[in-house]
Amino acid sequence: MRVGIIGLGYVGLPLALEFCRGGLEVTGIDVDAENVARIARGETHVLDVDAAALRRAIADGRLRVTTDYSALRELDAVCVCVPTPLRKTMDPDISYIVSAMDEVARHLHRGMLVVLESTTYPGTTEELVLPKLEESGLNVGVDFFLAFSPERVDPGNPTWNTRNTPKIIGGVTPACTARAQELYQHAVDTLVPVSGPRAAEMVKLLENTYRAINIGLANELAIMCRHLGVDVWEVVEAAKTKPFGFMAFYPGPGLGGHCIPVDPLYLSWKMKTMQYTARFIELATAINSSMPEYVVTQIANALNDARKSVNGSRILVMGVAYKPDVSDTRESPAIDIIGLLRQKGADVAYADPYVPHIECAGQRIESTQGPASFADYDCVVIATAHRAFDYARLVREATLVYDARNATCGHVPAPGCTVVKL
Repeated sequence: MRVGIIGLGYVGLPLALEFCRGGLEVTGIDVDAENVARIARGETHVLDVDAAALRRAIADGRLRVTTDYSALRELDAVCVCVPTPLRKTMDPDISYIVSAMDEVARHLHRGMLVVLESTTYPGTTEELVLPKLEESGLNVGVDFFLAFSPERVDPGNPTWNTRNTPKIIGGVTPACTARAQELYQHAVDTLVPVSGPRAAEMVKLLENTYRAINIGLANELAIMCRHLGVDVWEVVEAAKTKPFGFMAFYPGPGLGGHCIPVDPLYLSWKMKTMQYTARFIELATAINSSMPEYVVTQIANALNDARKSVNGSRILVMGVAYKPDVSDTRESPAIDIIGLLRQKGADVAYADPYVPHIECAGQRIESTQGPASFADYDCVVIATAHRAFDYARLVREATLVYDARNATCGHVPAPGCTVVKL
């Protein structure tokens, strides 16, 4: 089976390599010519892709990459792994899916399997993709096959990867599901068929809505604990000793990443079109979205207690990636925190070993190479708890630390160092 992958990012490229390991010939298609050229040289910007394995796949001829969609004519199956961001109006931007499927429809041929992996709202596969492909005159389940199989990638996770994470598959017809299973058995150990695309689309949204709502609860709990004079981190750690009926979720300075802040809003938007309000999603989104402002207020209060003003203070933000030990800054609350502090007149720098520069309010900011001394700053803010940071040194040198991740737990502050936690 010759398989194509449209979109060679953090989802598509690891999947392509797993298909190669499974013995298939893979053609990767991406509209970014620079990315295609980089991959063709055996270089990767995706953290979870082993460069040596990539070079072997290219050298062996198992993987070829191109910007030319006409390669679809030669393929038996194609997996679409393109981004699905939100517009500023908080409604789904499915333009990448539409563009990719236009190309697939142009080159669709008898016997071809098409699988959408991009996270989207329930109904996309049957309401948007299927009619577009059926314009060819071919019949689904007979002449061509269509399924939805959501990506379940957790960047930087050393335990769970593309191959050992169970894969949901929902075909438009039973024959479509069976054909998709035939494909994915080469790349994934465990396959989980469901009744259809709409169920598969909903599975993905449930997974990330579950996380978003429970993180929203943890964030509100942190605010309540501050009012009550209780350490929220102590409360969560004690609660998770219960061996049943409880799963620990932790507060933080906001939600970031490619899934959790975005995916629930796809479901919320879809329900609004059906005159229904997804109240849990709306409330959790409001709480999680307000956390950067809450953190900045707490930083201002901590500086005030030290008889300093935010305006004119030198502040170092440690970590701008959305999660530890990755370089991805999509939807990162740290960038919002930097912007809010700068609006209040603070002199803000950031340090992140994985992110050399960021764009904040239209301005490019370079990462510091590491301060000569944390004492050079009026406040140090831990926004992302990278393992590479020296927290022992931080609480030894700094005068004020705002710890939004409980990263300083276990490190005793030196005399003269105040640690304020979320």
